Amino acid sequence: MSSEPKREILRKPSRTVTDRDEAYAILDEGYIAHVGFADPDTGETTVIPIAYARDGDRMLLHGSTGSRVFMALKAGVQVCATVTHLDAMISARSPFNSSMNYRSVMVFGNPRALEGEEKERALYIVSEHLVAGLWDAGRPMVAKEFAQTMAVELSLKDMTAKKRVGGALDDEDAQLPIWAGQIPMKTTFGAPIPNPECADMPLPDYIKKIVESN
Repeated sequence: MSSEPKREILRKPSRTVTDRDEAYAILDEGYIAHVGFADPDTGETTVIPIAYARDGDRMLLHGSTGSRVFMALKAGVQVCATVTHLDAMISARSPFNSSMNYRSVMVFGNPRALEGEEKERALYIVSEHLVAGLWDAGRPMVAKEFAQTMAVELSLKDMTAKKRVGGALDDEDAQLPIWAGQIPMKTTFGAPIPNPECADMPLPDYIKKIVESN
């Protein structure tokens, strides 16, 4: 991942993604990061799904200023953020050798809360990643909403990435008359479903682009 990686993948190191651009592409394809941290108030280990976007060498997270997780993130608690894509189920000739094809990234670090123009820019980037075009087409965020929303950044300096590709790895059972192979999986956008009051409105171009990106 870098000339001096902070972490080494010990479990199946052959699956390590060493190219940073490939790891970034995994992040760019996702929308939800599962963020794990030790709650500084309760001591409980907690994992929360949070919408995110990548911006260069950082991950941007946004949420409510009143949420427990974002108060902890603002305090700079150490976190591990994980993004995973499941690409196929692998059916081998035995349950033991069955597996999954996947791509995943784990990011480690201490988040930094953003304020002012940095915060507004971060909220724009996350919005554009989730529903591209809505920031400009929709109603602008008012001051109260801006104050109720928090944005934090997490550096991508300390991260690992792994992937599995290919079929079943059970050559020792290859002579058995049992099917083995991949069952591909894919996440796609479906046909937009309007709110009842929007039923007669034409579909805006920015929504069309999202659906057509499949």
